[in-house]
Amino acid sequence: MDFKLKPIIIPFFISHEGCPHRCVFCNQQVITGVSGTGGLSGVTVVDQVRSRLAELNEVSPARIQVAFYGGSFTCLSFERQRELLGAVRPFMDSGQVASIRISTRPDAIDQARMDLLAKSGVTTVELGIQSLDDQVLAESGRGHTTADSIKAVRTLKDAGFQVGGQLMIGLPGEGFARLYRGARQLADLRPDFVRLYPVLVLGGSRLAVLYREQRYRPWSLVRAVIGCGWLKQLFDAQGIRVIRMGLQAASGLEDELVAGPYHPAFGELVLSRNLLKRVRIALRRYRNSGAKTLAIAACDESVFRGADNINLLRLRRLGLLEGVEVVFRQDLTRNQFMISPVDERGYPISSPP
Repeated sequence: MDFKLKPIIIPFFISHEGCPHRCVFCNQQVITGVSGTGGLSGVTVVDQVRSRLAELNEVSPARIQVAFYGGSFTCLSFERQRELLGAVRPFMDSGQVASIRISTRPDAIDQARMDLLAKSGVTTVELGIQSLDDQVLAESGRGHTTADSIKAVRTLKDAGFQVGGQLMIGLPGEGFARLYRGARQLADLRPDFVRLYPVLVLGGSRLAVLYREQRYRPWSLVRAVIGCGWLKQLFDAQGIRVIRMGLQAASGLEDELVAGPYHPAFGELVLSRNLLKRVRIALRRYRNSGAKTLAIAACDESVFRGADNINLLRLRRLGLLEGVEVVFRQDLTRNQFMISPVDERGYPISSPP
């Protein structure tokens, strides 16, 4: 598979399969919108794989990637791993599917497991790292350590896998300092991509009990957006892709939400805040340079405006849009903006993506 192209991912959920621990925050059925290990009564995951992949047409087959989410894949028995991976094999042999990705725990990576994955067409492994602070991991019931995560990322990368890391924001015992310190450790390991999830208190989880007993206080939405924004800037600066921020809305998620920083467009809130911050700094820097144009990438228009044009209102209240024309340009790339006229050196005042 050409990793420069975004793959078309077809997900299958093996909720809780292989998980040796029940983390305090976990309720996979709510998170994925799938109940049990098969998702449909009487229909196994293998049945789902065969049925769904049989419907594939020949549109962009080189980009199709099958994903097994929701459990700890490499904690499954080798027989079960072969059964699931084997269900995809015929479609890989026919060229309809390019590769497989799995998600698993950092403490379930060794040579034997990697050999099976590699020969079965797995190219991408997502690790549920969640935190790189041992106290936070212990309070969250993760059952693995920071050292396990560091070793797993290095081992998988050395073996040629694409490696992703999942981090959670607002775990028990975690503040900004521990969150950011752990994110810097992960960035230093150079994963290929990361996912960032704010911690939600879901019904049926241990965290819901701790919340009701006032032994856990979830982060506010504003605090979670700020924390996630910091991490997004950190990973962007290192050239590490952030492929998701916030849980995807799933059937039953809002019904089972007890507390926590949930928003159906959480990722856009983070992007909007970060872009506003960068534009605000740039406009203040060139506040006295006379009439100017602020050009924003057209693909970022909704992100820049924010809900109900709140970002434009904030900039106006700060007096930063006086004498400024805001335009949206198709020739600018995502996360890029430009302020004209030119600066004192004769160069356009701009911000790179």
